[in-house]
Amino acid sequence: MTISAMNWSQVEGYLAGDDRAVLPLGSTEQHAGLSLSVDSILSERVATEAAAPLGVPVFPAQPYGVTPYFLAYPGSVSLRVSTYLALVRDVLDSLHGQGFRRILLVNGHGGNAPAGALATEWMADHPGTAVKFHNWWSAPKTFAKVQEIDPVASHASWMENFPWTRLPGVVQPETQKPMVDFDRMRVMAPEGVRALLGDGNFGGLYARPDADMLAIWDVAVAETRAVLEGPWS
Repeated sequence: MTISAMNWSQVEGYLAGDDRAVLPLGSTEQHAGLSLSVDSILSERVATEAAAPLGVPVFPAQPYGVTPYFLAYPGSVSLRVSTYLALVRDVLDSLHGQGFRRILLVNGHGGNAPAGALATEWMADHPGTAVKFHNWWSAPKTFAKVQEIDPVASHASWMENFPWTRLPGVVQPETQKPMVDFDRMRVMAPEGVRALLGDGNFGGLYARPDADMLAIWDVAVAETRAVLEGPWS
């Protein structure tokens, strides 16, 4: 269930019997021909599908993350690391104050990694509360499935091209893009990153059959659900 489909008294009733919650972490950034909200769409959807059978509430995805390297692409939004960590901390503080004690952060964007370190620090200040940081797309079983299907996979490539991240009327190239030189890209300013990447795909095919994508998705949902089920201590 999602918090958006609940009222406050229903949440209070839930907390009488369970103390778990899920917070998806997303981003608003370029994904070549895919939606700018890919990371938010995927983190919230995998969290919602994973939590549904368990009856654990899923909060709306945090739509902005840390992505300064994409700022030359219109529509991309980046928070400062300090701002982002303060935001996540405030959310955790809010949930803790209401009685949530087991919180799963389902992350959909690599730039949000500092939130994982924050979670460890925050737990030390809140004994009796557990926070897990789960990169759903790079979790062991999910990433193994991606590699099994096609090892040439990266940002804005086929591995993020799900039916729910595509845009109507946008036709994806049928070519396989060479992988970007990551060492070179990491030292570039946003304008240089755009010049190097072009459309924004880091490398690989732009699309694969839906059967491949759904096979990955099934693994990702099951793996995320297992993290939510525990153990928590």
